[in-house]
Amino acid sequence: MDKNAVIGFILMGLVLFGFTFYQNRQYKKQVAYQAQLDSINRAEHPEWYVEDVAPEADAAQAYAETPAVPQQAVYKDSLLELSSKGVEALYTLSNDLLEVTFTTRGAQPYAVLVKDYLTYGKEPLYLFKEGNNRYAVRVYTGEYINTADFVFSLAERTDSTLVMRLPLAAGGYIEQAYTLPKGSYQVSNRLSFVGMENTIPRNVSSVDLDFATTVPRLEKGYRNESQYSKLDFYFPGEKKPVEIGRGRSASKRIDSKLEWFAFQQQFFSSIVYAKKSFDSGEVAVDFLTDADPDGNLMNCSAGMRAELPRENPSAMALEFDFYYGPNRFQTLKSFGRKYEKIIPLGGWLVGWFTRFVIIPLFNFFHRFIGNFGIIILLMTIVIKIVVMPLTNKSYLSSAKMAALKPEMEKINEKYPKQEDAMKKQQATMDLYKKAGVSPMGGCLPTLLTFPILWAMFRFFPASIELRQQPFLWCQDLSAYDSIVDFGVRVPLIGDHLSLFALLMAVTMWFYSKMTMSAQTASNDPNAASMRFMSLWMMPIMMFFICNNLSAALSYYYLLSNLFMMLQNWILRKFFVKPDEILAKVRAAADKPVQKSKWQLRLEEAQKMQREMQKQQQKNRR
Repeated sequence: MDKNAVIGFILMGLVLFGFTFYQNRQYKKQVAYQAQLDSINRAEHPEWYVEDVAPEADAAQAYAETPAVPQQAVYKDSLLELSSKGVEALYTLSNDLLEVTFTTRGAQPYAVLVKDYLTYGKEPLYLFKEGNNRYAVRVYTGEYINTADFVFSLAERTDSTLVMRLPLAAGGYIEQAYTLPKGSYQVSNRLSFVGMENTIPRNVSSVDLDFATTVPRLEKGYRNESQYSKLDFYFPGEKKPVEIGRGRSASKRIDSKLEWFAFQQQFFSSIVYAKKSFDSGEVAVDFLTDADPDGNLMNCSAGMRAELPRENPSAMALEFDFYYGPNRFQTLKSFGRKYEKIIPLGGWLVGWFTRFVIIPLFNFFHRFIGNFGIIILLMTIVIKIVVMPLTNKSYLSSAKMAALKPEMEKINEKYPKQEDAMKKQQATMDLYKKAGVSPMGGCLPTLLTFPILWAMFRFFPASIELRQQPFLWCQDLSAYDSIVDFGVRVPLIGDHLSLFALLMAVTMWFYSKMTMSAQTASNDPNAASMRFMSLWMMPIMMFFICNNLSAALSYYYLLSNLFMMLQNWILRKFFVKPDEILAKVRAAADKPVQKSKWQLRLEEAQKMQREMQKQQQKNRR
C-alpha cells in the first residue's frame, strides 16, 4: 500500500469520526432542550399530566427511558429513529359543543365526541372512535417520512390550543397546531415546517396528506342511514359539491384543485377545508354490511396533494379547518363555503322550494311549538291552503265528470266496438264541451303536488331537527316507526312493519277509489290496467318504499291524502249539483257544439284514418 492510499484512509476515518461526534452532540443538545421544555411545562401546568389519559411521563422522557434494542435503524435521522419508538400520549381540547382527543403519535385527531347528541342506542355520539381516524403527512426530507409513524412531543397547551412538534436531527421540526374556539364545531389546524428550508430539498414542491375515517352507525335503520350517507368534494367556484356513495362503495380520482371534502353520515359530517385548496387527490368510500361486528357504517378516505408554500422558507405552513358536527342547514351555511349543499334537498326547482318555503316554514313553527308531529300537521295545512285556489278548479272538474257518469254510460253503449274508438272520443269531447268540463283538469293537482311531495321526500329524512323526536307511537320521526318486529329480514318489506307507512298506503287506496268512482267503466284493456295500477300497485309500492324510510315522511303523505280526500268530498257535497249539470247537457243536446281547434284536428285525423283504411282495402283486392 503506497503512501497516498494510507493518507486517504486516515482522512476518511477522521471525517467519519468527526461526523459521528457532531451528530451525538446535536442529539444530546436536542434531548436536553426538550427535557428542559417539558420540565417547565410540568411546573407551570401540572394538570396536563393528571387529567389526560396518557402516561404521566411525556414523550421526551419516554424516548430517554426506552431501552435500547440492538437492531438496525430504519431512519437515517437519529431523532426520527428515536421518535418512531416513542410512547403515545393523549390530550384533549373541549368546548361546549365538542370534545376532541388528540394523540401524539402522528399529532392527529384520535376521537371526536359531539356533545348534546346521543346515538339511537342512547350512547355518547362519537363521529369517530379511538383509533378509527388518520391524518398523516408524507414529505421528503432526504428520506420519505410519514408523520403517523412518529410520536410528537408536546410544545404548548392551553384551554383552546394544542401544539405538538417532531424535531429532526438535521435541523428544524414539523409542528401541528390545533385550536378549538368556544361555541364552535370547527377545529383550526396549522401544519408547519419550521427551520427545514435546508432539510426539504428545493425541488420538493408538495406534500401528500392522508385522511381516513371509519364512521360508526349512529341511527336506527341501516338502510335509511346508508342511503343518506356519502362522500362529498367541492371545486372552487362551483354551485354545489360532487357526491359519491349513497349506500354504495365508490371511488374518484381528482386531477384539479378542490377546496374541501366531507365524510358525511346521515346527520353528521367530518369536513376538511384547505385555505389554499388541494392540488389533486383521490377519494373513496366503502360501505360495510348491516352485520358489521363493530357496528361501523363505512370507511372513508381521501389522499390529497397540497403545494408546499415557499414564501417564508424558514416557516412553511399549510392551514386547514376541520368541521366536526351536525348537518344542520343554518349551521353549515354560516361558514359561507357551500357546506350546506351536502344536505340532499333536491334539484334546482325542488331545492329552491325546500330552501325558501319548507325550511323557513318549519323554522317558524318550531319557534313556538316543540312537538314536531304538530309542526308537520300545520305545515301540511298551510301548504294545502296555499295551493287550494289552483287545485279547486281541478277538483271541481273531476266532480263534474263524476256527475256526467250516466251520459258517459250512454256513449259507451252507443259505441261498444273498438273500431269506434275515435267516434266515442269525439262524442265524449262534445259532452264535456256542453257541460263546461275540462278533460285535462284532473291532471293539474298531480302536476302541482308532485314537486311538493318530492321536496318533502328529500327534506324529512335529512332534517336533523326530527332526529330522535317522538310523536304518538313513534320514538324517532327521522327513522321508521316499528309496531311489529319480525326478528328476521323479509324480502321487500324488511324486518319490521311501519304503522305510518301502512296508514299512508291505506289512505292512498281510498283516495284512488274515490277518484275512480268519477270514471265510467270501460272495456279498454289499457284503462283497466291503469285503474289496477292506481288502485293497487301504487299504494303497495309506496308502502314498500316508505316502510324503511323516515316516519315523518309517511306521516306527511298520510296527512296529505286525508286532506285531499276531505277537499274532494266537500266540493262534491256542497259545490257540485249533478242534476243541474245533467239538465244543462240535455238542454244543449240539440244545439250545435262549437268545435275547438283540438276537435277540428281530431276530426281531420279521423278522416285521414278512414282514407288510409279504404286505401288498404283497395290494395288487398
